[in-house]
Order: sequence, then C-alpha cells, then structure tokens
Amino acid sequence: MKGIHLITNGKSTKKELAQLRTMHHYFDYIHVREKSKTAAELMQILDFLAGIGIPLSKVIINDRVDLAVMKGCTGVQLAYNSLPVTLVKKQFPDLKIGKSVHSIEEAWKAEKDGADFILYGHIYHSKSKQGVKPRGIQALQRVAKSISIPTIAVGGIHPEQVEEVLGAGAKGLAMISAFWESPAPLQAAKAYYERFNHWEEEHFERTL
Repeated sequence: MKGIHLITNGKSTKKELAQLRTMHHYFDYIHVREKSKTAAELMQILDFLAGIGIPLSKVIINDRVDLAVMKGCTGVQLAYNSLPVTLVKKQFPDLKIGKSVHSIEEAWKAEKDGADFILYGHIYHSKSKQGVKPRGIQALQRVAKSISIPTIAVGGIHPEQVEEVLGAGAKGLAMISAFWESPAPLQAAKAYYERFNHWEEEHFERTL
C-alpha cells in the first residue's frame, strides 16, 4: 500500500472531484473520507469516480466496510470508533485494511490485529490541526521502524519534506489540503509525485 494517498477533505464538490479524471495517475490510492455523507451519498461519489474513469480498485473508503465490499473498492480506512480490524479482516480477508493511529502502541496493535497499513500523523504543523502539536519526524521514525506493515505519513507534509518522511521509514504519504486547497492542484500533484518517485529511484539504486 505504499505510495501517494490522496484523501478527500469532506467538502469536495463534484466539480473538484472531476479534476481527478486527468490527475488520478499521480496518486496510488484515493481515500473517500466524507464523514457527514449518508450511505446513499457515498454511493453516488463512488459511482461518480468510476464514471470519470477512476478504477475503484485504487479507492479506499473511510469506515464503510459495506460500501467498500459492495462497490469493489480496494480497501477501507478504520478509525478508533470504527469496527475492529480483527472482525473486518476475518469476514473480508481480501479487503485491504488501513488503521488510523496516533501512537506507537496503537501501531503495534493495528499490526497485531491484521491491518495491512497504518495512517500516522500529524507529522508537521497542519491547517486541519490548528493549535495541536505535531508528532514530528522522530516519532514517525520510531513508529515506522517498529512495525513491518507500511506506515503512511499524514499532516502538513510539503513537497520538500517528502524525502525526510520517506527517509524516516514511511512507505508513503497522504495529501489533503496540499491538493484540495492548492490554487494549482495539478502542479501540487506533480510536485509530490516527482519527489516521491525520485526518492524511490535513488533508494532502489543504493540497494543494488
């Protein structure tokens, strides 16, 4: 599950989502995180994404295991108030399960329970976490190095920090406001994509 994860911000319009028609190849996974939406509304979003050419096999939906299974999404992202990872994995072993964690203990538990990856943050100062101290790059490193499943870093990550995040052991990073609130989302997507792939190429070469 490594790579660049784009997470919806809970208020994206169809016009904004339509941008992904020509940009989704810059993202490895697209998370539909719309906490205020009903099941019917979420179904419409998934149908809309499929209708503009985005394969649902690269879509991860927050919390709604039922929709993920019915629509053939690749996975589901679970939070502290979601269904237990163990139960979801037992019932749907082929569904990729991400778990949102905020501590090394939660990361250990997520891996033990069968999660396929964790989402950990926030790493840097983030617009969505005003007044809340970021966990920082050292905490990210401790978490990422303590588990064998991929750690996806989230929170205030700028393009010039991609190498630092990956160097700390994260296998990917998540974008929210960096894309949705950018005056130039295409350029933002390209910047993260190029930084990520450049680091991957250099890292691969060093291990040969």
